Amino acid sequence: MSHIDPTRDAFTLFKGLDRTQPVEMLNLLRFREIAAYPDDRKISGEEAYKTYGRESSAVFARVGGRIIWRGEPQVTLIGPAEERWDMAFIAAYPSANAFLEMVTDPHYQTHAVPHRQAAVADSRLVRHAALPVGDMFG
Repeated sequence: MSHIDPTRDAFTLFKGLDRTQPVEMLNLLRFREIAAYPDDRKISGEEAYKTYGRESSAVFARVGGRIIWRGEPQVTLIGPAEERWDMAFIAAYPSANAFLEMVTDPHYQTHAVPHRQAAVADSRLVRHAALPVGDMFG
């Protein structure tokens, strides 16, 4: 089973949390080999995701979003081996309201989301509240 868009229940839970606090969204992405566009254009999932990035960048910036970490996963030490990822990143937003503003923006919905849906074979999107950083794990 793949996960590309939030479920209604998950989105309801997200909206039920404090919307004023800053949030950091962990993104794990696995791309389709060939993007799944309705018009059957033949580009890679990775290229389609780059198009999503270009189309969403103005809205992302307008709401105050920024990428605070990005990486290329190499091996899973703990967890299902079949859950391989092509890209991982953390997007920070000044508030959950800012994230909601982005994902409900009409330009984002019509010009960006179709590229993400065509690009992604599977994904995880996990909301986090930032904690203090230090030299210890706990």
